Amino acid sequence: MHASLRPQTIQIFLPHGDPSGIRMAEITTRTVRVFDVPRSLLSGFLSMPEAAQVGLYFLFGSDAEDSTSCYIGQSGNVGSRLKQHVAGKEFWDRAIVAVSLTNTWTDTHVGYMEWESISRAAKSGRYPLMNGNAASNRYTPAPLEADCNEYLETISVLIATLGYPALEPIHKATAESPSSMAVDRLYFQQAGCQAQADPTSEGLIVLSGSYGNASARPSAIQSIVRSRQSLIDRGIIQIRGSKFALTQDHLFASPSQAAAVLVGGSMNGREAWKNAAGMSINEIEASTVDQVQAPTRLLDNTD
Repeated sequence: MHASLRPQTIQIFLPHGDPSGIRMAEITTRTVRVFDVPRSLLSGFLSMPEAAQVGLYFLFGSDAEDSTSCYIGQSGNVGSRLKQHVAGKEFWDRAIVAVSLTNTWTDTHVGYMEWESISRAAKSGRYPLMNGNAASNRYTPAPLEADCNEYLETISVLIATLGYPALEPIHKATAESPSSMAVDRLYFQQAGCQAQADPTSEGLIVLSGSYGNASARPSAIQSIVRSRQSLIDRGIIQIRGSKFALTQDHLFASPSQAAAVLVGGSMNGREAWKNAAGMSINEIEASTVDQVQAPTRLLDNTD
């Protein structure tokens, strides 16, 4: 089992009582604290003592096409660095900041974690990275490197829990998954389209080599057109004649989003994606639910 899939207790604290404001997250047995800071509330974070600590941070922002980008950095005084980014970087609207509860991180710790985070984020491919140059992998003693990787395991889980799984690999479903549907490979066959996908708890991973229509339908809504263009710009899709071909596996948030991007127009993906037996996602889910045995009700024997 992947380390981040272990059962864990996460505590989220709202320092100002606002669920959409600054949030603090911790795994109760670890020494890492993560802050989720809206850009508009940065001053609130800067007033906290943790803002003056050595830290690792992630900046997230969405463009007009709703594509979220990420920038990863580190600093000996993370609050001061974020203040610089208010003037120097316009794209971001949220900062995720990781610090040590024991305030024992050094520049060497966060230098290694920055380098490793950029590497992991690039490998996961969930967000376009805004880092112009990859961080250098400075010399890190083996014991310190082991500590940093443990810290990163915690950071990865916490920022994913807060809604930004930048460091998390995409987990394809296996036979050990809670849902029996999870092991069904799905297929999509429409005019000009042929694709395969694996379901996950996050959506559908459409597999490399799948293809759709190179041209969007005249009736396609702009969000579909923009999504297709974004995938082309990122190199995930290539136009090959009349085909719109995936060059790598890609996670789509829903079956309908995946279907719409492939055909170039709106489509009910829950009916269009089918398993090898020809069952749609709706039919697979209905069958899976029907097979679940309800727990036996505990009888109250008290009078």
